[in-house]
Amino acid sequence: MPRNTFLKSLAAVLGGLALASTLTACGGDSAAADAKVVTVYSADGLKGENGDGWYDQVFKDFEKQTGIKVEYVEGGSGEVVQRAVREKTNPQADVLVTLPPFIQQADGKGLLQKYAPKGSDQVGGADKATDGTWTSVVNNYFGFVYNKKELKQAPTSWDGLLDATYKNKLQYSTPGVAGDGTAVLIKAIHDFGGKDAALAYLKKLQANNVGPSASTGKLAPKVDKGELLVANGDVQMNYAQSRDMPNLGIWFPEATDKAAGGAGKPTTFALPYAAGLVTKAPHTENGRKLLDFMLSAKAQQQVSEIGGGFSARGDVKATDANAIALTKLMDGVEVFAPDWTDIDKNLTSYVEDWKSATGS
Repeated sequence: MPRNTFLKSLAAVLGGLALASTLTACGGDSAAADAKVVTVYSADGLKGENGDGWYDQVFKDFEKQTGIKVEYVEGGSGEVVQRAVREKTNPQADVLVTLPPFIQQADGKGLLQKYAPKGSDQVGGADKATDGTWTSVVNNYFGFVYNKKELKQAPTSWDGLLDATYKNKLQYSTPGVAGDGTAVLIKAIHDFGGKDAALAYLKKLQANNVGPSASTGKLAPKVDKGELLVANGDVQMNYAQSRDMPNLGIWFPEATDKAAGGAGKPTTFALPYAAGLVTKAPHTENGRKLLDFMLSAKAQQQVSEIGGGFSARGDVKATDANAIALTKLMDGVEVFAPDWTDIDKNLTSYVEDWKSATGS
């Protein structure tokens, strides 16, 4: 939902109360803010285009159960973190949800306070912070999308995207700004067996690339309409979008380097939506309640059923039609584990090298 539309709706619900007092309250001062509000800054992908996404259902159920209104602010993975950084001395968000490596970046910048939501003990160790500052709420995997109507089959390799067929018909979101855009760089480095080979390839790919995009979520509709033939994305978001976008297909480029797991094998890596409680949040207790709710068994059962994603809890075994289809989609795809510590440490230099190589 656009921010302006949301604010108008919120103002109507609150009967004209001054929203500004909520947004300018000092961090952690619940008495000065509306106790029935919780603000979420989130990467895009979990909210439906038509109000039918996982967030839509979870927020609706949470508001009904608690009476706490969710104020939702959406942006690219890096964008929401940077917004929180700018507001660090006077936090406006209570809960921050973003993708790796930006959740690690947020943690490193002191934006997150320790809180282990109820149910987080059922989340795998690789999907939560060792210091308890964040935990995955929806598991997910990086991928690409293609137009099934215009293309008889998905491309299988990175090299296939260099074909003239894709000139001005290919786009990927911006590394360092969008989580899925950063994922393009991470997967390329893995699949080509190193940064230099990956950057050399991405330099060539610029001949077909439309240009930068701060939001990955805006690319899938273009692919569905045929404005683009191929774009990057992630399994959860794109699977959910495919319900209303019949021409959208999901695929995974194959690795080209044998050392990267074997040439000719489609690869991907986990790219979960990770959530944390903001340091000195204006509504800390409400933030805790929302995190508990998102990790509840019921909400996690709805991750595949409604959101088209994978539950973050190991004890939740989804058997709905979406869960079955998602399992089939991932069959035969090799999942590798990025070194997030290295990526977090060197992300700035990787992005700068990408900019130099591509002229972006």
